[in-house]
Amino acid sequence: WMNDPDASGESLVAALAILCQDAVVSAGAGRANDALQAKMQRAREGDVSVAATLAREGGGLGGAAVRAIDVTIEETEQMLGKYMSRKVARQWSEKDPGPGATGLGKSFVSGLQIGNVFLFVQPLLGVVGDPMRLLFERDLTPHYQYISTYLKLQQPEEDGGFGIDGLVHVGMHGTSEWLPGKPLGNDRQSWSDVLLGQLPNLYIYAANNPSESILAKRRGYATLISHNVPPYGRSGLYLELANLKELVDDYRSAFVDGYGMDKDLLESICALADRNGMLNDVPFPEDGTDETANEWVSNLNVYLNTVSERLYSSGLHAFGSMPTDKELDSYLEAYFGDRLTEEQRRNAISTWHSSAGQMRSGGRNLLEQAITFVQGEEFWAPKSGVTDQASHIVSLLSRSTEELHSLVNGLNGGYIEAKAGGDLLRDGADVLPTGRNIHSLDPYRMPSASAWKRGQRAAEEIIRQHLTANGGNYPETVAVTLWGLDAIKTKGESVAIVLALVGAEPVKEGTGRIVRYDLVPLEKLGRPRIDVLCSLSGIFRDSFANIVDLLDDVFERAASADEPVGQNYVRKHVQELEEDGVERAAARLFSNPPGDYGSNVNEVVTAGDWEESESLGETWKGRNAFSYGRREGNVATAGTSRPEVLDKLLKTTERVVQEVDSVEYGLSDIQEYYANTGALKKAAENLKDIDPTTGKQKRVALSVIEAFGTSGDDSPVEVKDVEEVLRLEYRSKLLNPKWRDAMLSQGSGGAYEISQRMTAMIGWSATAQVDNFVFDQACERYALDEDVAKQLQRSNPEAFKNVVRRLLEAAGRGMWETDNDTLEKLKELYDNVDDVVEQGTARTMTTLT
Repeated sequence: WMNDPDASGESLVAALAILCQDAVVSAGAGRANDALQAKMQRAREGDVSVAATLAREGGGLGGAAVRAIDVTIEETEQMLGKYMSRKVARQWSEKDPGPGATGLGKSFVSGLQIGNVFLFVQPLLGVVGDPMRLLFERDLTPHYQYISTYLKLQQPEEDGGFGIDGLVHVGMHGTSEWLPGKPLGNDRQSWSDVLLGQLPNLYIYAANNPSESILAKRRGYATLISHNVPPYGRSGLYLELANLKELVDDYRSAFVDGYGMDKDLLESICALADRNGMLNDVPFPEDGTDETANEWVSNLNVYLNTVSERLYSSGLHAFGSMPTDKELDSYLEAYFGDRLTEEQRRNAISTWHSSAGQMRSGGRNLLEQAITFVQGEEFWAPKSGVTDQASHIVSLLSRSTEELHSLVNGLNGGYIEAKAGGDLLRDGADVLPTGRNIHSLDPYRMPSASAWKRGQRAAEEIIRQHLTANGGNYPETVAVTLWGLDAIKTKGESVAIVLALVGAEPVKEGTGRIVRYDLVPLEKLGRPRIDVLCSLSGIFRDSFANIVDLLDDVFERAASADEPVGQNYVRKHVQELEEDGVERAAARLFSNPPGDYGSNVNEVVTAGDWEESESLGETWKGRNAFSYGRREGNVATAGTSRPEVLDKLLKTTERVVQEVDSVEYGLSDIQEYYANTGALKKAAENLKDIDPTTGKQKRVALSVIEAFGTSGDDSPVEVKDVEEVLRLEYRSKLLNPKWRDAMLSQGSGGAYEISQRMTAMIGWSATAQVDNFVFDQACERYALDEDVAKQLQRSNPEAFKNVVRRLLEAAGRGMWETDNDTLEKLKELYDNVDDVVEQGTARTMTTLT
């Protein structure tokens, strides 16, 4: 591989994708290599549906060869053992063996062998054609192909297996650690233990996601190897937004120069702002006086500057690679902002270059390495000004080559250094260098002092905005999402928001650990206690059992407090439920069933298997009806289904709160936000009365707090409506040619990222609202731009097909209003790309038969 100039990672990805095609799986192991050879021939013939690199000598595979076997159900059961085999047999059978079965009902296990390395794609965990089955069968086991793959990896070669010595999971969000079983510690009947228990498991994971990595450690027995986040970019202004900024500058300059209002120019500004959806963010004044019009232009200028300065992830990070000087500059600019000039950033980078990278571990002498071992990395941290800090961060970023070194060291049985996971922009240089076995925080010190201050200010701002929007009336119930990731990265800001809303505060013992949350007297609080529906992610539920118990305790005490119900909405709602005979009416912490994770709303949206948006709220509710806390069983993770209490809380919920903890993964970037928070919003709206002014059920507000960045404890906490944040994100990322081109440069992986965001756009349209201009411009940027469309189709035909499919779906569901000409062009594009994909499959089937 290393000596082959034609070797290409794109070829490896394409070859693995071919081995996953239904036609190849159905034909079985004996024809797998034939299928790959047929694709390579088609690439040489110029077939645009096949990766171009497959046309190279040897397919660009660097000597990689197909290795595949077919495994019978009987053989799988023999490897698995009788007890677990009986559990599988209750879910799967020879007639329905699940995904990955050949035409003869055997499990197809395949991959590519390069020397002593075997590459394979983790099998699908879902149920083909029936995603709803996952909603109702909590005890659904892995299917035969999934089980066979992991067991065959461990089986010695002389017995017909692969005989691997260690496993490397590449990239977070695998499925093996999420399999059914004990949430806090596997037993012999936990599927993670059955399939991974005998294997050293090295797991390449994003450094800024310590939350989900805990699950990989706990249930997947993983030794983590962190990798850096992609470099950052500033959105800037582009196309019509750049034109709009020029018009605004011209208007303001004329006014400053004493020429007064230019009404023709103002009209052009208004028209262009309207066409780009800006009037939702900066409404034009109704009175239309010269003074208010000038103020509006000034506000529009501020908003354009906000869009221009917004950060986004530029492309993807290559594991083990050192950032270029341009990328190093982007990290420094994002971290320091205007605290560091461009010249100072250049000097920091050149200073590191001139020192020949001596801060890297490979460049340290024996004495320096000994000091590091005893004193830790902080010994080398700068002791003075911002320029020295910048040089230090550059030196740490440059050590991302240690990611690959750590992986090799782990495979050699060596020790991987530990490091707290986190985000450079929020947590600072302590999260660097990467290539470390990351860990989380002490859950008994959450919320931290700084998180408590910010959480209080966030709660105050949430209440202030609600009072302003609702005639001075307090919200009776606010739903707050408690996710493991943002709780870890913010050190408990979301927990602090819950406490501040209900009117409670943390109490510490002498060691600094938090042992209780005490109620603040109403006289001191100065307002009613707000009831809170806490929506827990499965990771938060399992990782912070102590927090769950403390929150449960404070809600019980709030419910029994001798206070007027008009000043204590927790007590008010509990009394109403108890009058109806509902048990445990003070339950406020809800999540998935014990041992289960996720709302499954994203699976339903991805499959397009839904009719009305209300059904997505019902899906969420059905998956989150389990209450947790110290009064729900003898163990921390015990839960009890309490749909009556959940319904009451949803019916009284007037606002939902979500923290966003990173630049890399905002609301529009991943499926989990709409699938959980958006669907929670929809579940609450489903229980609302009809609004006589609209004829529809009353809307529930969704407040978003962007908790990334380096703002101090005393800085204001911005709380924005979800639609405002979505517009900002779409303008700075998906609709931004700079972001688009950075993703396109990443080949099939970048095309996949674009495709995922189009699916998420459908999810948000169903659960909140996506402006029409977003669909208009997404269509222009990705489908109707001929060069971009060709590039997407060439690098990842399935991804491009999904882009066009989602646009057509949005129009079909009434989410997007567009003209018939555009729809006809999209239909033609879809038919063409569908033909390309289907022809590729058909030609594969013809070859195999």
